[in-house]
Amino acid sequence: MRALILSGIIFVSTLGGIFLGTLLRRALPRHHLDEHVKDVVRLGVGLVATIAALVLGLLIAAAKSSFDTQTGQVRQITANLILLDNILAQYGPEARPVREQLRSTVGPFADRLWREKEAGASGPFEADGAAEQVYLDIQKLSPHDDLQRSLQSRAVQISNDLAQVRFLLFVESENLVPIPFLAVLAFWLMIIFASFSLFSPQNLTVFIFLVLFALSAACGIFLILELSRPFTGLMSISSVPLRNALGAL
Repeated sequence: MRALILSGIIFVSTLGGIFLGTLLRRALPRHHLDEHVKDVVRLGVGLVATIAALVLGLLIAAAKSSFDTQTGQVRQITANLILLDNILAQYGPEARPVREQLRSTVGPFADRLWREKEAGASGPFEADGAAEQVYLDIQKLSPHDDLQRSLQSRAVQISNDLAQVRFLLFVESENLVPIPFLAVLAFWLMIIFASFSLFSPQNLTVFIFLVLFALSAACGIFLILELSRPFTGLMSISSVPLRNALGAL
């Protein structure tokens, strides 16, 4: 919702730039709109448009990279859970209680992870007691041969990997775009679209295309804001694969 509101505000401000340019075209004397003025304004707007395009492109690339990274981390957690369960199954019947406990922690673990990434959520890291108990129970297993010792060692290592990825997801910033930065970007877009309507005769076709261009720019900003919050919003990472990673015993 926050991304939709902010991108909507930028869209409205861009439309304001279009109307501002139209008003200036009607208000300014003729000699203020001659060819020399047009050349200067177009050169300046070209510079601003280039900067805005580069910034938008870099922001989209950075937001997509962050989104892919956190998506990969969730997939890694899911894969590690499946692998840990398979290793415990190979260990033998002694590990069955640990596997049952592992299944009981998946749902609360997903709830905690997605809740920590909700908009406005903040606070110190809270340890997951159930997950820590699974780790301790794996260490308490008493292997009877080399195979079980090897399986126990692998299970402990995977548990450590799960905890490490979990910590990374918690401490990783959401790479939100600061409001002052968005304000500057909106100002740039307003200048660009004001220049479009300043020197162009207004008719329905021109107005419709200017609105479409403004909507496209706002959609780009919406995409950046959505990708910067991969656990909320319309493009959020689904928790279903993680919750369904382990079937019934």
